Amino acid sequence: MYAFVETDGTTHSVAVSCRVLRVARSSCYAWLAGEEARAARRVAGDALAHAITVDLGVPRRR
Repeated sequence: MYAFVETDGTTHSVAVSCRVLRVARSSCYAWLAGEEARAARRVAGDALAHAITVDLGVPRRR
């Protein structure tokens, strides 16, 4: 839901989107603030998967 609020920001304000979706604005802003941490974890996970694949020759299962 929060991703929708973020992408819908060009059309509606965060307050309006949150009211319509019945979610707390504070939760939405907390989710947006955590986006950088999620991206960093994703990069670290990809680097680890690459290292495992290269060093051990084990393909990653998805």
